[in-house]
Amino acid sequence: MRNLRAKPLVLALGAALLGGCSMIPLYERPTAPVAPAWAGTEAAYAGDKSAADLEWQTFFSDAQLRQLLALALANNRDLRVAVLNIEQTRAQYQVRQADELPTLNVAATGSRVPTANGGIASTYTVGLAVTAWEIDFFGRIASLREAALAQYLASEESRKAVQISLIATVANTWFALMADEELLDITRQTLATREESVKLTRLRFDNGAASELDLQQALSLAEGARVTLAQLQRQRAADLNALTLLAGQPLSPEIANTTTPLSATPALADVPAGLPSELLVHRPDIRQAEQQLLAANANIGAARAAFFPRIALTAGVGTASGHLSGLFNSGSFGWTFAPQLTLPIFDAGRNQAGLEVSQAARDIAVAQYEKTIQSAFREVADALAGRATWSEQLRAQRAQAQAEDARYRLSELRYRNGVSSYLDLLDAQRSLFIARQAVVQTRLAQLQNQVTLYKTLGGGWKEPVLAAAPPDGAR
Repeated sequence: MRNLRAKPLVLALGAALLGGCSMIPLYERPTAPVAPAWAGTEAAYAGDKSAADLEWQTFFSDAQLRQLLALALANNRDLRVAVLNIEQTRAQYQVRQADELPTLNVAATGSRVPTANGGIASTYTVGLAVTAWEIDFFGRIASLREAALAQYLASEESRKAVQISLIATVANTWFALMADEELLDITRQTLATREESVKLTRLRFDNGAASELDLQQALSLAEGARVTLAQLQRQRAADLNALTLLAGQPLSPEIANTTTPLSATPALADVPAGLPSELLVHRPDIRQAEQQLLAANANIGAARAAFFPRIALTAGVGTASGHLSGLFNSGSFGWTFAPQLTLPIFDAGRNQAGLEVSQAARDIAVAQYEKTIQSAFREVADALAGRATWSEQLRAQRAQAQAEDARYRLSELRYRNGVSSYLDLLDAQRSLFIARQAVVQTRLAQLQNQVTLYKTLGGGWKEPVLAAAPPDGAR
């Protein structure tokens, strides 16, 4: 009766050994080293759709920009490399997964050795063989598989992060190109005005109504406008080249020759900031860092298992004969079964050093994970601070430009009536040009800040154009 009662216990113990045990430390997500709420959180954006759930096709309403983004997502080489990295890590995971199962081979051998009486003994075999299959009692191979799976999942998050960055970079470069167009238009208008001023001043100088100083000042302002025009033309070419690189192929004439000013850009939707803790879910770079932490944690399990015995099995079944012609004759069937147990006794501290390396790698991964969270927190906080101030700065900048325009018109009127000097007119003209440029640059910074906020909150990776299927057995 005692033997009958013990039998279920023995069977359960055997099943547990065959299933293997895990040496991986219990994973606990590190506490996020950030404040529980954003400084000056704006309640006006609470309850709206989060940035991560807002597809880029919805966030950007400009048809040309959406066409450009689709082109970049289909052809950009950085994104393509990120997708191929997924394929590589998936294959590596499948290699680790295959290590848990025996490999069956067809094996054929032949040997001829001299005997003591001067003859030669021949042996030929052919059959199926399993060579050195490690039975994973202590979870070493399973730990390596878990580490490979985490690396695969990290590569998928890396692809999402690359896509988010690509979308934001394309949008910001597109807005910069439109700002170039508007600045070029302002500069051409200013140059035309200053050339007319030069003609008028030269005429007055020739008739003795203006001094040479007035003429030289007018010439200086006109040449300054030409300098700005050349700089802007060069900047537009550089921005266009950057867009071509991001798109991964030559741009269509419709996009390359666009003359749309920045002031015609459709408004971008505001997105809610949410809570700092939500970044752990929405930001792919944070999830990538956590998967790398999980991989490092799993490697500790493999390093711990190295201290325990390894059991390897070599087996074969087939036919054997002393003559090639007799390999498949009746009675030539045979089999081999050769288990091997290896217990580390002395390795000069190799296993201990391996464990310490894996533990240090885990600690490094923790620090990198925490730094990734802190960096993400700062990026969002900076973008939120920009959202709170750029609108007011743009309003004030436009009001200043309107005041400078009125000042210029009054200065021109006073100069033509001989009430004020030509120097006052030139100063008003210069200030108006600077103020109009500042309006465009402020509007560009506001739009780019909105794109940056969308990016830093984890928006832009939904509905990817390129994706890789998960490996079999991935959890």
